[in-house]
Amino acid sequence: MMSDPGERLTELEAKIAFLEDANQQMSDLIYKLQQQVDQHVRNTARQIETLAAAQTSGDPADEVPPHY
Repeated sequence: MMSDPGERLTELEAKIAFLEDANQQMSDLIYKLQQQVDQHVRNTARQIETLAAAQTSGDPADEVPPHY
């Protein structure tokens, strides 16, 4: 056990520095993940629009009869 206040302060400063670094790393990771989520949302929206356009603009002659 540390009895010297100077040693205790040094140990606390080291722990704080470690926690600050870990916090920054997690923050950077969250930012990158949010960018990926945003990209996936945009891609999904674009695919939905493409699918909806393909379904509404189809030629009736190309449709499969209901009994198939």
